[in-house]
Amino acid sequence: MGAQSLAVACGVLALCLTLAEATNPGFVVRITEAGFNMELRNFYLANSRISLVPSMGPQLSISNAFADVNGNWQAKKKIKIHGSFHVKLQDVNIKVNLKLGNDASGKPTIDTSSCTIYISKVRAKLSGKLSKIYNLFHKVIESKLKKFLEKKTCDIVAKSVRSDLQPYVQTLPVTAKIDAIAGVDYSLVGPPMATTQSLDVPMKGECYSLAQRSAVPFSPPALTLPPDHDRMVYFGVSSYFFNTASFAYHKSGALVFEITDSMIPKTVEFHLKTTTFSAFIPQLEEKYPDKEMKLKVSAPSAPFLNIGPGGLSLQPVVDVEAYAIVPDSSPAPLFLLSLTGNVSAVISVKSGHIIGNLTMDGMKLSLKRSDVGDFQVETLQPTMNIFASNILVPHINDRLGQGFPLPLLDRMQLSDIIVQFHQNLLLLGANVQYQPWV
Repeated sequence: MGAQSLAVACGVLALCLTLAEATNPGFVVRITEAGFNMELRNFYLANSRISLVPSMGPQLSISNAFADVNGNWQAKKKIKIHGSFHVKLQDVNIKVNLKLGNDASGKPTIDTSSCTIYISKVRAKLSGKLSKIYNLFHKVIESKLKKFLEKKTCDIVAKSVRSDLQPYVQTLPVTAKIDAIAGVDYSLVGPPMATTQSLDVPMKGECYSLAQRSAVPFSPPALTLPPDHDRMVYFGVSSYFFNTASFAYHKSGALVFEITDSMIPKTVEFHLKTTTFSAFIPQLEEKYPDKEMKLKVSAPSAPFLNIGPGGLSLQPVVDVEAYAIVPDSSPAPLFLLSLTGNVSAVISVKSGHIIGNLTMDGMKLSLKRSDVGDFQVETLQPTMNIFASNILVPHINDRLGQGFPLPLLDRMQLSDIIVQFHQNLLLLGANVQYQPWV
């Protein structure tokens, strides 16, 4: 029970404790004082809290606690005597400092660095044949019992941290799989920085291709979190995090896909056939009458996302190459268009994942190549607007709807989530709930 309560406050703290070379983080987790100041109940603890010690880490403090213990005693030697006992501990004060680290595999570790306990008074009463003898020497016995309990309690606390908390924090993944294509590296790029109000954990926050990880050709910008402390935990997500994801998907070829007529929603009055486009390109009807078409969509470069006080935005450049489907022959190339769009993004958090949804605010067309002769590319603008808003953007949003996993331990759930935008920073604030095993 005590270990589970302690786990709520310390669990998020142990996020991704793997050391790496010092650099700007792409992702910062801030645990505020509200995330540590938690009451431990059902143990007669008058005052208990977990606080932060600057430059050190979390500290568990329990003051003015007391306990009553009843039991039976029995002599184990030749004399067969027995009885009962009642021990009362008064004004118990405990202070435990926790130490965070990492093992050889990069998993986080947690242990006690120091433990001090002071028990003001110990009162013991025995019943049975030895009770009269005990009453003669009760001060000496209670003094020895006090020292024994102080040492024993610290031993129990240390054992509980190792046996209960340590396996629990080991459930935190140093890397997390986004999908079959990419993952995210949440290893630490510097030591956690503690103040009296919060503890900041700087993480790499870099997405990478699962097939082949390669160096990112850009660096994360300096990241500073605003002084918010209303929520228990904050996730500071740099533009670097999202842009490394874009780089990884582009590098893996995931930003190339084909669209056919069967993929167009039935609610859209648009067919991917030469008869549709021949109204703007008459030569299509002459060369490829009433033929089905397909569009190959690709990004010549990884689209970069910008984060500012007004939200998230990007201006992706997309190549759209059109082909006519010719029976018993290879698809015939028709034309190659370049689409430049203004895109905004709405961000939310669902089931421990960052979810995105894009909206196309405007689009410009340019003709890069034509295999069917000259035509006015501006005439295709309405048709390509339908294509982008009803096919291209929903296709991307389906992927973004799967989300990017946040670094959370097992059975941790977020609530009361807020979303803020700052320069180069998406800030997510939340309270944390611990879900015990059912």
